[in-house]
Amino acid sequence: MNYVLTAEQRNVKGEKVRVDNLIPAVVYGAEKGAQSLSLVGRDFLKLYKKAGESSLIDLSVDGQDIGKVLIQDVQFDPVSDHIIHVDLRRIDMTKAMTAPVTLRFVGEAPVVKASGGTLVTTVSIVTVKCLPNDLVSHIDVDMTVLKTYEDVIKLKDIKLPAGIEITNPHADDLIAKAVPAMTEEEIKAMEEASVADVSKIELAGKKKEEEGEEGAAPAEGAPAAGEAKDAKKPEAKKEEGKKEAKK
Repeated sequence: MNYVLTAEQRNVKGEKVRVDNLIPAVVYGAEKGAQSLSLVGRDFLKLYKKAGESSLIDLSVDGQDIGKVLIQDVQFDPVSDHIIHVDLRRIDMTKAMTAPVTLRFVGEAPVVKASGGTLVTTVSIVTVKCLPNDLVSHIDVDMTVLKTYEDVIKLKDIKLPAGIEITNPHADDLIAKAVPAMTEEEIKAMEEASVADVSKIELAGKKKEEEGEEGAAPAEGAPAAGEAKDAKKPEAKKEEGKKEAKK
């Protein structure tokens, strides 16, 4: 599928273009200088949902064809969740490139279908290296090979499209496996362990409270802890006085 993004040259700060429902952007890479752009918000959002960050896009600036780009980064406002800035990366079609690609898990694991287990996946996005024309938007992972709970899918087991090399994560990393459903005994044991953990936390909290009360400041007129320890009774003081007098 071909994607086309239309932009305009931007000569003002990003805050000013946001007022007009435009998104400030910058395009860079391919040994060319950075160029500030303005994007129509609704048009870019629609394109971004379809193309993502793994599809080549034809960029047009002020009606002029700039070439192929990738969406490199999209910044969102933490409060409104609106897009506030976009980075676009120029692509040299003659050189190898790296890009993130989504893993798409297809098919149904026979062991899950037969035994009602759970499918566990550990990786959803990989980094690939390829020539721009070989870039794909996703890589399929066949789940029908999981016939027993001992079967696993590692990165090296995935059938890759021509010209694609995965550089991250490692080839021996686990991608997917099936785990059996928990028995009633296991569920009960887990619940009991959870209750025990809560009890330990409550007991520790109560102990701290008691220690805090013991270490509280003495009441007015009462001797401090150190004073109570070292203070001598009046009788002891008198005896000491007599001993001193006899010397």
